[in-house]
Amino acid sequence: MLQLDALGPTGPYRSRKQETIHDRTGNPVATLSLVPRLYVSRTMQAMHRAPSLPVDERIAAIARAGRAFATEQVAGRTAHEYQHTVSAVAGMPITVVRHAIEDIARAAAQAYRIVQHARPVGAVGDWRDPSTRAGQAVWTRRGDVFAVHAAGNHPAVHQGWLEPLALGYRVAVRPSRREPFTPHRLISALRAAGFGEDQVVLLPTDHDAADEILRQADLGMVYGGDDVVAKYAGSPGVLPQGPGRSKILLTEGSDWAAALDTIVESVSGGGGVGCVNATAVFVDGDPTPVARAVADRLAALPSLPSHDERAILPVHTVDAARRWEDHLLKRAGGTKAWLGGNGIIDELGDGSAVLRPAVHQVDSPFAEQIGAELAFPCVWIAPWRRADGIAPLRNTLVLTALTNDQRLLDELLNEPTISNVYVGNHPTNWLEPGLPHDGYLGEFLMRTKTVLR
Repeated sequence: MLQLDALGPTGPYRSRKQETIHDRTGNPVATLSLVPRLYVSRTMQAMHRAPSLPVDERIAAIARAGRAFATEQVAGRTAHEYQHTVSAVAGMPITVVRHAIEDIARAAAQAYRIVQHARPVGAVGDWRDPSTRAGQAVWTRRGDVFAVHAAGNHPAVHQGWLEPLALGYRVAVRPSRREPFTPHRLISALRAAGFGEDQVVLLPTDHDAADEILRQADLGMVYGGDDVVAKYAGSPGVLPQGPGRSKILLTEGSDWAAALDTIVESVSGGGGVGCVNATAVFVDGDPTPVARAVADRLAALPSLPSHDERAILPVHTVDAARRWEDHLLKRAGGTKAWLGGNGIIDELGDGSAVLRPAVHQVDSPFAEQIGAELAFPCVWIAPWRRADGIAPLRNTLVLTALTNDQRLLDELLNEPTISNVYVGNHPTNWLEPGLPHDGYLGEFLMRTKTVLR
């Protein structure tokens, strides 16, 4: 049994309240310390008093930590042991875990360069810049302490809070109790690389103390569903990160058969658990051939334990898998099932089960099922006509549009609720460091001030 302590301003802290974390076969793997509200309050006060590392030191420390996180022994655990623990607990294919670790290491190596992409071209990064003698905009932090309520669906979400750390914020992470291993390892590596214990902390909590972390931070970011987005929608200091509901649009004349690999990768890449995975495909014309072809391809994916090098699909405990199956079957009522209509569970015989893909065809681009984003490859195939406009395409993190209609592309790019538009044969889960995900995080973290000296 691993002991995952909180990482507070005076070092590791083992609380009396512990939570046992199980793998997807039901076996206990670790105990996680849950800190009380008073500990949270004292930690946040210590972080407000703490200095920031000088910029050169923190850039070098983040890069060192990223390398150690990916390849070295950290907090007594090798990289290999960490990978297999995350795969076993999160039910994520081991190859997906490895790719996420590589992404985090790459983001750490480039963290400061990445955040500079958000800096206005008319602003400098330091008041000492000679241009301020004649008057110049200077890019400055909006606060000193940043908090994040992290998601547990994918290790790569922990790239995000490296950016405020690179900008000089002190960072408090409340990990997901589903997968606390990644932030525990990353923060341990950051501390070993040179960050002070009062500059980056890990605060596992129950729900009662969770809001205290955000309340005492200057700015915060929260991952969750629609309920979380609604809860924090009126909080200017909190940036909610909700469902992605990414989509693909195939307009008249586009070669959907040539794009079949792109569609399948968009739906199932990375296990189909990410906000960038496509949950809906809109077809200008008859969606039936597209639905049939996508279902045939997804049906061929193997059911394997998450530690298998060939695994592609997510694994859950049998009980959790049944809950997902029941939810899908109720949600899909009235649709045409091409895949998953009789269930999506494939039991592995050890208390775990693979969640198989689901493909359903709906009869309207406005069908309520299209808004459903589930924790496995699940896609809704819908008809669409130009007369339907872009209303069905709104509230989308990534939209892949296979079209030559430039007026339509103008509309899509100008729609505020569509965060990213990929034109042509590009999967929705394509990401590159330095490009905005849901806007640049630096737009939220920073502001400009005029300095004249």
